[in-house]
Amino acid sequence: MALALALAQSAERLTQPNPRVGCVITDPDGSILGQGHTQRAGGPHAEVMALQDAAARNHRVVGATAYVTLEPCSHQGRTGPCCDALVQAGIRRVVASLPDPNPLVAGNGFARLRAAGVEVEVGPGAHEARELNLGFFSRMVRKTPWVRMKIAASLDGRTALANGESQWITSAAARADGHASRARACAVLTGIGTILKDKPTLDARLVDTPRQPHVIVVDSRLETPPLSSIFIAGRAVYICAGVQNDEKQAALEAAGATVLMLPGADGRVDLAAMVRELARREINEIHVEAGQTLNGALVQAGLVDEFLVYMAPKLIGPGMDMAQLSPLTDLQDALTLDFTSVSQVGPDVRIAARVRGRDQF
Repeated sequence: MALALALAQSAERLTQPNPRVGCVITDPDGSILGQGHTQRAGGPHAEVMALQDAAARNHRVVGATAYVTLEPCSHQGRTGPCCDALVQAGIRRVVASLPDPNPLVAGNGFARLRAAGVEVEVGPGAHEARELNLGFFSRMVRKTPWVRMKIAASLDGRTALANGESQWITSAAARADGHASRARACAVLTGIGTILKDKPTLDARLVDTPRQPHVIVVDSRLETPPLSSIFIAGRAVYICAGVQNDEKQAALEAAGATVLMLPGADGRVDLAAMVRELARREINEIHVEAGQTLNGALVQAGLVDEFLVYMAPKLIGPGMDMAQLSPLTDLQDALTLDFTSVSQVGPDVRIAARVRGRDQF
């Protein structure tokens, strides 16, 4: 199972919107017959890859055990049911980390295996497998993506000078590590202010990745330039607007964008409706890189699940905050987080923290 989890981890930047799954097939003595992980959406799942690997090695799998990090699927989606493939191959025993939260599976894969006489054990590696697929579980159970907010700041919590200058507060090593977080996400989210000021590409160019994350822009009045550098072949761009403008919408759609009209109060974007709509469009994880205003709006709307903060050993003084929040009158009302990891990246400190209880679903 440890090897199956490692295989799933190696597919972290590949499988979206499908879960990251690994599979190892062994003979009764524990010798490995075949192994594999889920491929790009529409490609083979982990179980089929492991069966193909065993066949390529001229290994028979009749009577073998399959260790898989998620329940084998039982429905016809982009590919056929994996539980049927295992039965047809003659697998005798399946050890799985977790049930699949997809309502189209949700125990049906295990039931079909057992009905075919396959022994099923569930549980080993459950925590690790769920952590690898927290966004997938979030989308299936909560109907919203897992939202991770990345912030680069000075030790006194400033993300830019008062004049807006921010390049660069943190080191090249921290920026590369942040790109790794972009690469694992389904999409990177930012606001129109960042698009107009920084003209970013919002890709993961600093790491090796087989796919680039999609882009989401919160742009109430459709001010994104149709020639913006965010338009890269092979990835989706979602422009979330609050005010209708047919001419601007047509220009952005001609550039390749999908415009989502999500009107909220005062012509702004309804952020809660936005994350629900993005889940409907199979977005598992959102990586937020935005300014203090949008960061604050997302936090105060209760939409942020996790913070990824790179803190530089610098003091800046007056400047831009991590998030623009309303003042509190009682400390009991503070948003409570749990640190999940603290490490050094180059000269900077990397802090991962989750909103307390947010992963309990």
